Amino acid sequence: MNKGIYQIAAGVGAAVILVSSATAQAATVTANGTPAPVASDSIAGWPAAPAVTSETAVLIDADTGAVLYDKGMDEYRYPASTTKIMTLLVAIENSSPKDIVTFTETGIRDVTWDSSNINAQLGETMTMKDCWMAAYIKSANEVCAQIAETVGGTEANFVEMMNQKAKELGCTHTHFANASGLPDENHYSSAHDLAKIMRACLRNKRFRQVMKCSNYKIPATNLSEARVMHTHMPLMAKESNLYYADCIGGKTGFSTDAQHTLVTAAERNGRTYIAVTMRAADLGINCTDSTSLFNYAFDNFDTIDVDGTAMTVPKGVTVNDLTTDTAERNGKTLTRYYYSGQFVGYVAEAQPTETPAVEETAETAAEPSETEAAETVTDSLETTENDSQAEVQTGQKSMSEQIQEIRTEGLSGMMKALLIAMGVMAVVLIALLIALHIKNG
Repeated sequence: MNKGIYQIAAGVGAAVILVSSATAQAATVTANGTPAPVASDSIAGWPAAPAVTSETAVLIDADTGAVLYDKGMDEYRYPASTTKIMTLLVAIENSSPKDIVTFTETGIRDVTWDSSNINAQLGETMTMKDCWMAAYIKSANEVCAQIAETVGGTEANFVEMMNQKAKELGCTHTHFANASGLPDENHYSSAHDLAKIMRACLRNKRFRQVMKCSNYKIPATNLSEARVMHTHMPLMAKESNLYYADCIGGKTGFSTDAQHTLVTAAERNGRTYIAVTMRAADLGINCTDSTSLFNYAFDNFDTIDVDGTAMTVPKGVTVNDLTTDTAERNGKTLTRYYYSGQFVGYVAEAQPTETPAVEETAETAAEPSETEAAETVTDSLETTENDSQAEVQTGQKSMSEQIQEIRTEGLSGMMKALLIAMGVMAVVLIALLIALHIKNG
């Protein structure tokens, strides 16, 4: 009898340990310099791709999400500061450029000599728009932490919002542990997931206004003189020999384990592509790889019309060369199109009486006029506030509604379920131990 009780108690104890550790399991992130194979090279009839040095990479069509180049796109890697595109997206969707941000201990703890920052001071105030620009152009870690606390109530709540957003966007290889991308074994992503996030960013008109700005001046604050910022992303810097005229924005990242990472987008003649390159030894390699991938897309692919929808296919391919299947998504029938088994796009069954989804609304919205003047960016950011809020309305709960739940609850549903399970098992364990004690007594 005693042996049986001991076995049950041991089993329950082991279960408690497993449940308690389930929320802290880190993905297996490759950081040993192993390059991934190029899966897209095996597609019959697909254009030969250029050589890419970065360990993993992906090239997608920003409109359809179709993958044109795949080098280990779903392998786990550390994103470093490319994390900040998600930080900015969640912040832009849930705040106003006129909001006032006051720096607390949360923010200034990340002001160190070896961490990207704007040397923000305790008690310093600036607008949310200024913070967005500092996070994007200067990759300021303390600003990201302060944005997180201001928007989410606490930094942890904001990170939970980031993870919820990633899930909504279909990211399956991503988990965020902070808002800046500082090293953490539980903070990881993949080239494909980062491309999905960038694709969502491009649909947000306010994000586009921030993204295209390579110069910005933060006005003098209560504790600092004016700060003049200039991009350190070579593809956006006209003075750089790596400057790429078709680049419309992007974000760099670096840490010892992540090495250099880059998420960027390029646009030419109405065609927009996103390239992500991860874990290169030098940022110049990321830039060269990205430029090669963009040129590969512009030179080897065409856009064709398929039932009123634009799709990117290898040059010379026609609608008659495509195969199809159908799938149900959110009550709609999708006709998916493939070339040599590779997905190239889909057409949704027409349902004119329904409210357009986020993707459809964003893709049909008129883009704001292009300009690099910071003053114009400022005006556009403020006048598109209502548009930005409208873009995030869906049939599900909006992020604005979710933030209230997060602030009051503090934990995700999965976390709560795990904690409840742990509590139940702990009670059972205690009961068994009491029974054992009485038995022996």
